[in-house]
Formats: sequence, C-alpha cells, structure tokens
Amino acid sequence: MNQDLFQGILKVSCIEVPTICSDERQKKMAQDGRIPTNLRTLRILEVLGQSDKSMSPTEINQELGLPKQTVHRLCKTLIEEGYLVRDTTAKGLRPSRRAREMASGILFASRFHVARHQVLLDVAEQVSETVNFVVPEDQGMTYLDRVETDWPFRIQLPIGTHVPFHCTASGKTFLANLAPSFRKSMVESIHLDKRTPNTYTDKTKLMLELNKISKQGYALDNEEFVEGMIAIAVPVCDPSGKFFAALAFHGPTQRLSIATALRNKDVLLDGANRLTNAIFS
Repeated sequence: MNQDLFQGILKVSCIEVPTICSDERQKKMAQDGRIPTNLRTLRILEVLGQSDKSMSPTEINQELGLPKQTVHRLCKTLIEEGYLVRDTTAKGLRPSRRAREMASGILFASRFHVARHQVLLDVAEQVSETVNFVVPEDQGMTYLDRVETDWPFRIQLPIGTHVPFHCTASGKTFLANLAPSFRKSMVESIHLDKRTPNTYTDKTKLMLELNKISKQGYALDNEEFVEGMIAIAVPVCDPSGKFFAALAFHGPTQRLSIATALRNKDVLLDGANRLTNAIFS
C-alpha cells in the first residue's frame, strides 16, 4: 500500500502514529511534567514518605500535578490495598504499617544492613552495653537490629520487640523530632501508662521533656520504662535531616549511670552519622 495513503487512513481512523522514539518520548514527558502511569502510585508514596505530616489527596497533588480524579482514585486504591491509612487526628493520609514494613524490608534486604550492623558492633564495643537500632511503628518503637553486650548480667529486649513511645529513650527521641504541632497531637493521642515511678504520665510535663530533647539532640530513659534500667538514644536522620530511626544503648543501673551514658553520647552521635552515610549514600 502506498505510504501516503496508509498515513491518510490512520489519520481518518483517529489512530495516532508514533513519530518519536522511546527516549525522546520520555524526555518529552519529563518536560511536560507527566508521570508514567506505572510510577504514579510510587510517587504518591514517595511524597507522603518525605512529609512530616499526613496529607490530603489535594495536597499530594500539589507535588505531582496529575488530574485530580486520578490522584483521588489512586489514593483510594492504596487505602484499599493497605498501603495508606486515614489519619483520624489530622484528616489526611499517611503510610500504613504495610508500606513502612515494605520500606524497612527493602533496606534490610539491601547490602546496607550489613554496614548498619557493623556500625552497631563498633558502637557496642566502645560503650560496652547493648546497642539498638529502633524504628517507629503503630504499636510503638520496634527493635529492628541490635548488638548484645558481653556482660552476663543484661536486660534483653529481642529484635521485633515493641516498646512505648512515652517512656523509652528511643520513643522520646522519635516524638521530639516531630514537627511541634504534630508532636502535641501525638502526645494527646497516646496513653501514658505508668510503667515505673519515674514514668511521665502528665502530658504537659512530657511535652516539656520532649521540647528539651528536641533542643539538646538526645533523650534519656532514667528508669522510666523498666526499674533498674538506664538508656540513652539519639536520632538517625536521612540526608534531608528527617528522623528515620533511633540509635540507643541501655544497661542496668548496677553498671550504667546517667553520667556514664552522657559521657558516651558523642559515640552514639558519631554512630548515627555513620548510619546515615551507610544507609543513604
């Protein structure tokens, strides 16, 4: 068939004839600000993952520039599939436990978990106590990795253990690194159950403690979670400075004092910086 005739038939039939190669098409899409269909849900998760607060579909779309109906439809699908949940306090969307477990799994399955564990081993050797890498989850702070002390007398909190936000060094580090307004709403929403005589059970006093931690850059657990246990934690942040996890160590009061924990604070801070480089470089 004559090529000109063939092109004419296609135009009459309203069939588009591709005239640019794949690389050129991708460049044109990038210039136009268009996001490939198969990447749109990932971009939604990425936007939420980079935010320190829950976001509505409209707020998400301010970053993406997609058709309004498309963003709402994709967010609805992500909710139905368990990757997003509605934040009842802020009336927005946030990543669910399934999404966070996927993110943690990706990091754990990568070669970086080896480098991460090596940092923990080095910190544990310097402080001579159990060192923990702890991440926030719906049920509290979760021990994702740890190195046990060689001391025969120790307090064991196995990998996978969930501990409260309000009475642990790692939990208070997480709360203190939230934006002030979200920090307040978190404190208002959690139950401050009394674990020991030193546990913060007054929301106003806990807020003052968190404000102090936010300024000083570390948190202490002075027998607030378990009687006879001292702990200290510092934040591990991503390259943008956003909280990702806590690096902490703990020990019994018979061996570890608040003064000793503070003397080793710089070891933790150095370890946190090395973890950031190991995980995100």
